[in-house]
Amino acid sequence: MDTSRLLRTSGTVIAAAGLLLSGCTSGGPGEPRAAASSPPESGTASAQPSPDAAALRPYYAQKLTWRDCGVPGFQCSTMKAPLDYANPGSGQDVEIAVSRRTATGPGKRLGSLVVNPGGPGGSGVGYLQAYAGIGYPAAVRARYDMVSFDPRGVERSSPVECLNGPAMDKYTQVDQTPDDAAERAELVTAFKEFAAACQTNSGRVLPHVSTADAARDMDLLRALLGDEKLNYVGASYGTLLGATYADLFPDRVGRLVLDGAMDPARPSLELNRDQTEGFNTAFTAFAKDCAKQPDCPLGKGDPDAVGARLKDFFRKLDAQPVSSGDPDRPLGEALATTGVIAALYDEAAWPQLREALSSAMNGDGSGLLSLADSYYEREADGQYANLMSANAAVNCLDQAPAFSGPEAVDTALPSFEKASPVFGPGLAWAALNCGYWPVKPTGKARELHAKGAAPIVVVGTTRDPATPYKWAQALAGQLDSGTLLTYDGDGHTAYGRGSDCIDGAINRYLLDGKAPEDGKKC
Repeated sequence: MDTSRLLRTSGTVIAAAGLLLSGCTSGGPGEPRAAASSPPESGTASAQPSPDAAALRPYYAQKLTWRDCGVPGFQCSTMKAPLDYANPGSGQDVEIAVSRRTATGPGKRLGSLVVNPGGPGGSGVGYLQAYAGIGYPAAVRARYDMVSFDPRGVERSSPVECLNGPAMDKYTQVDQTPDDAAERAELVTAFKEFAAACQTNSGRVLPHVSTADAARDMDLLRALLGDEKLNYVGASYGTLLGATYADLFPDRVGRLVLDGAMDPARPSLELNRDQTEGFNTAFTAFAKDCAKQPDCPLGKGDPDAVGARLKDFFRKLDAQPVSSGDPDRPLGEALATTGVIAALYDEAAWPQLREALSSAMNGDGSGLLSLADSYYEREADGQYANLMSANAAVNCLDQAPAFSGPEAVDTALPSFEKASPVFGPGLAWAALNCGYWPVKPTGKARELHAKGAAPIVVVGTTRDPATPYKWAQALAGQLDSGTLLTYDGDGHTAYGRGSDCIDGAINRYLLDGKAPEDGKKC
């Protein structure tokens, strides 16, 4: 869950940013120059099949026609990309939604700065218009055109569509800590029905929404924006997208910031278990703080004692949900767990979490339900953004599943419970979803080196719940030109979260090209 700020990574959870209102005037200031570079030649992509450069030329020869978005200060456009980069001459395309806010000045324009909020499944267009395009440091916005796009399969870009609103309501309430054979069968059935709905409604795009596909789209966008090099800030999953781009196109790397980094070399089972440990780290920090507060509903004591009380509360909700204000969605264990996890992404949400837990323990689950809804991007009318659908589609295509069936989960449960006594069982079972995916994975866990790329800044937060700090250490070590910037603190990602040290180092890099010294700590 993120910015604004709730992002997610590997097969468990997320929520991202705002709405796009469409208008339709063409042109405007800052029209794109001619494409700055041609499609990649054979052999450019490391460990990836190279598309036919000749067949890609028409895509790189497109012109972006900018129109009013209906959001003051922003313009929107659409670009076409081949549905299948292995066969770009097939004539089948996907449409990619793009938005920008042109550089405000003063100062020499530095080109475009493409931003991605993470996910996978987070809307870049929404993130740009709700946060990055207005909330990034003024000095950065003055000299860069702020740009983002909805990656293929997301929101406005040939979206993956699975369950409708009422079906998603039921899906989010399925018990993810099954106690018996019947509950296990119910959970497996839910995963199968979700996957089948994705195949039925989005079978055309489902095999073509990998991170590598999105990275190739990003190079197409770079060229159509008129930039020789890609300047980019990616958060959470956006770090995997950025690192994948750098590995595919190292000679086209400009200034890349990868904040809240993922480790591309870790297989999905390890990613999910690491993330479980990350949420435990974040919960421990919350529990220590909660025990000091007069309104802590989980009582006093050390984090283990506080966690035991929360786990006991979840157990009670499993047996008897409480009212949430929505008769069709009482607060049971599944929704309550999601609500708590949502609030752990940002320490600023801890007071809200204490209040929501207190109310729920007194029979009013509306506060935790509201947090869960933000996490799932559920609107007031009962409809959902396609976040959860796109998240599964990308994750299940990028790597082999963590688990092939319930027996494999049983084997791994002790290690997940060790990683987090409170959240371990639920997050282990949640990682079973890709085991029933209708499309075989096209990617695999592997190191990304981006040999020959310009310096890349990798940012890690020591108590990040969703992207554990060791992932940032690993990615910075893999990238030939990686430099690690560390924030000793809480919450998910570091840039723009109140650290003058972090913000100053990243701003200097973006504006002057001076990467911080490797190992710098804030």
